[in-house]
Amino acid sequence: YALTRRSQLDMRGNPNSAGIWAPCLSHRDGTFYLVFTNVRSTLGAHKDTPNYLVTAPHPSGPWSEPIELHSRGFDASMFHDDDGRSWLLSMQWDHRPGHNHFNGIVLQEYDHERRCLTGPVTNIFAGTSLGVVEGPHLYKRDGWYVLLTAEGGTFYEHAVTIARSRQINGPYELSPHHPMLTAHHAPPAGLQRAGHASLVDTGQGEWYMAHLCGRPLEWLDNPPPEAPAQYEGLHSNLGRETALQRIEWTPDGWPRLAHGNNAPLTQVPAPRLPPAPVEAEPAQDNFSASSLPGHWNTLREPADESWLTLKARPGHLRLVGRCSLMSNFDQSLVARRQQHFHCEADTMLEFQPTIYQQMAGLVAYYNTQNHAYLHVTHDESVNARVLRLSVSDDGKLREAATPVPVGDAPRVWLKLRFEGPQFRFWYALAEGQWQPIGEALPSSMLSDEYATRFEGGYPRSFGFTGNYIGLACQDLTGSRLHADFAHFGYREG
Repeated sequence: YALTRRSQLDMRGNPNSAGIWAPCLSHRDGTFYLVFTNVRSTLGAHKDTPNYLVTAPHPSGPWSEPIELHSRGFDASMFHDDDGRSWLLSMQWDHRPGHNHFNGIVLQEYDHERRCLTGPVTNIFAGTSLGVVEGPHLYKRDGWYVLLTAEGGTFYEHAVTIARSRQINGPYELSPHHPMLTAHHAPPAGLQRAGHASLVDTGQGEWYMAHLCGRPLEWLDNPPPEAPAQYEGLHSNLGRETALQRIEWTPDGWPRLAHGNNAPLTQVPAPRLPPAPVEAEPAQDNFSASSLPGHWNTLREPADESWLTLKARPGHLRLVGRCSLMSNFDQSLVARRQQHFHCEADTMLEFQPTIYQQMAGLVAYYNTQNHAYLHVTHDESVNARVLRLSVSDDGKLREAATPVPVGDAPRVWLKLRFEGPQFRFWYALAEGQWQPIGEALPSSMLSDEYATRFEGGYPRSFGFTGNYIGLACQDLTGSRLHADFAHFGYREG
């Protein structure tokens, strides 16, 4: 990871699905450039969108402290021209009533010596009738500046637009193959919500496009015979996934999908590149290493030894209880993405709460408002530890099962299993003696679509991330009681 220090990135207080949007990595003269937006507010007419740049001699680092660039809009990217000059692009946000909020793609030069933006800001592309122009990337080929943008929004109208110009400041003409990519109103495909892309030249005479997409639960086994008039009732709880499409350039210099239309394919020919195997993630993490593997994520801030440690008790992950799962600030939550529609996760923990405000356990976590949490806590009515299954549905908290007494069991095993459209929790007070707790819950409650809500024409909440499965500990008394987790397993199937 490039951003590993709080001095580089502090997202505490950011609303759900804010934070880093569309980071862009580029290279120039032996230096790697990473630009990113830390979106601080998303709801209502205004957006606060500071953009930053960090640099490194290698993708593995070390990465610099951030340079603040501008806050005009989000989805910033850097373009390095063949004349030695570099340019920053982003969308520009217009908060004014009656104006198009997505006010076009703006361009400004970056001064490498002074390490800041310089010169005029030019709005080079207003977008098309698809609307919601964002996600710009600029390329140069055969003397043409080729501008790629996302349009249509990040849900089922998502698309990729191409325009080009002989001059970097424009004017840009629209591709005759518009939109270059979209799944909207195309014959139903396995990949929906297709858009927000970038191009890559493999160096072997081949070009590919990487793009975002989503796979709705409801179409996994039974896609409709033709594109629906409406896309209501679809849910993608794996969030926005990444796909590749093969690209070709037409004789008159326009990029298009190599298979001849603009709908995404689920399978394309692989590029002719040397094998680059990636080590498979282990089915179980026993917390025996000095640091967590890269598939683990923390929420809004980097982990530090004050609340997450592998050193206090070797072979265990210790979490120190802090804020609730509904907090936008200091949560002791460490989780990994749900990567499969059918999967299972399990853990074993030791935890000795003395009050109901102390909790630790296994969580299916979409965001602060939508999650399901099987946890050990204390119940004063029986003066003992119990297992509780709590569900937050659009911020409304309910108990989803009768509390289960833990008794004197020093260790408690917890398990979560997703089976496509539903998921369910299990527990054991002795190893291997699993018992279900509560009823099966709908996976749709942990989806991008369910988390995104509008009121009065403005978003009340956003959802982009997909679901996470993880470990959590809370101590709402402020006493910082800790929980020890002996392992975490994740398996497909």
